[in-house]
Amino acid sequence: MSREEENAAELKIGDEFLKAKCLMNCEIALILEHKYQQMSDVPTNQIEKSLQYVKCFSRYKNPDAVRQAGIDKVKQ
Repeated sequence: MSREEENAAELKIGDEFLKAKCLMNCEIALILEHKYQQMSDVPTNQIEKSLQYVKCFSRYKNPDAVRQAGIDKVKQ
């Protein structure tokens, strides 16, 4: 699919997304927390708000539970 044919509003996405797997909010929270900790200066407001959002909707809070949920999701 060429760039001209792609249109997310019409759910016309590129070929690279056809086999893509989605992340759970709790997995995104782990990634953002790691990024947040790396930014020892002043984390951006966008990262802080994103982290708050995914934590609010994360089903799993414990990092080990998040990893196990991700492993179970892959096995399905």
